[in-house]
Amino acid sequence: MLALPPAPEPAPRRQMFVGTSLAAVAGAMLIGGMLALWLRFRDLAIAGPDHRWLPKNVTIPEVASNIMLLSFVGVCIFAQWAVYAARRNDKQHVGIALGLTALLGLAVINAQITVYVQMGLPVSDTTGSAYGVMFYAVTGTMLVLFIVGIVFSMVTAFRYLGGRTSDREIVTAHAIYWYFIAAAFSMLWFVVYVTK
Repeated sequence: MLALPPAPEPAPRRQMFVGTSLAAVAGAMLIGGMLALWLRFRDLAIAGPDHRWLPKNVTIPEVASNIMLLSFVGVCIFAQWAVYAARRNDKQHVGIALGLTALLGLAVINAQITVYVQMGLPVSDTTGSAYGVMFYAVTGTMLVLFIVGIVFSMVTAFRYLGGRTSDREIVTAHAIYWYFIAAAFSMLWFVVYVTK
């Protein structure tokens, strides 16, 4: 009796890639929309009677904001290192790379909190300026995205180091998320911290 050959293996569904990519696109639209509002409010304030957007007593600490931007070079390198090590089934290097990615994410959060403390900017201003509200809304949203990235690093480490070494997709999705965060923060850094 003749039998048909077995069916081919189904193509991988790659839910993690699709989910991470959709989250990155949604986050990019969120940050892009908030930065567009920032620029709109800034233009209206400059066209107003004071011709100022940044309040008089407020200075932006440039060292901490520049350190945040430079930290993302290391974050992207370490996230890609985790992908490289996962392809070679090197659990030790995956663990080190994911740990360093999360550690640099915590360093970025620490630098953002330093910016908040050094600026001493109130959320609501009695002069009617929207600067404080917009500053905390934009940077606070980015802070939430940093926290999500750190949680993603921990989940990736627990899944991969816990024995699912065949699941390399989560390590690559982790790197994609941190690349998105680096690009989004680069835009925020230029608009909020540089052009003021």
